[in-house]
Amino acid sequence: MIDDGSTDNTSIIVQKFPNIKYIYQKNSGVSSARNLGIANACHEWLAFLDSDDEWVTNKLEEQVSFHKDYSETFVSYTDEIWIRDDINVKIPKKFQKLGLDVFMENLSFCNIAPSSVLIHKSIFESVGTFDESLEVCEDYDLWLRILLENKIALINKKLTKKYAGHKNQLSFKYWGMDRFRVITLEKLLQNKKDISDEKVEIIQNELLTKYTLLLKGAIKYDKVEDIQIYERKVAKFRLF
Repeated sequence: MIDDGSTDNTSIIVQKFPNIKYIYQKNSGVSSARNLGIANACHEWLAFLDSDDEWVTNKLEEQVSFHKDYSETFVSYTDEIWIRDDINVKIPKKFQKLGLDVFMENLSFCNIAPSSVLIHKSIFESVGTFDESLEVCEDYDLWLRILLENKIALINKKLTKKYAGHKNQLSFKYWGMDRFRVITLEKLLQNKKDISDEKVEIIQNELLTKYTLLLKGAIKYDKVEDIQIYERKVAKFRLF
């Protein structure tokens, strides 16, 4: 368990559970906390559980069983139950899991919840860990890096509970979340020699779409510096 600088009674409560390995760090962000957990993990398979999520009782059992049957797959994720104000809510169509082309399903936005993932530690040795320079969309960044070379399989069962609506959710903290997603896509293209031509074209098209939307948003909210940035980026891509 990684305590990322909590100010509640976590350090006291955890004493009631002596089998839990507890590590405290000064608040450094979700990526730093997850990476610290990865570095201190003792076993080959890792699962994440954010403080505002919950696992269904048999969640890990289902995933372990899957990986025993499909030993060539080293990452899986599950479907989710969304809860707001103690009521189950319908998941919007665009967030519903299909698991058919996971790269494409996660290219516009992140559709894999970290708390739903079971992953083999060797994956981190291959592609790296969470990017601590990203304040948000760090999960989007990691899943796409993994998907360039690896499968991520969907366990099509609602085994992870996500609680939405509280004021501390990072997804509510920033305007223009695509600003962070384009950083990931730009990084991927910097290493495009390792990416198929088909994926390069797909990433370029997605970047142009995001640049255009961000430019419209910057104009709407009169963000002069951002207008200049995205005008240059859109113009650059239209030269290709």
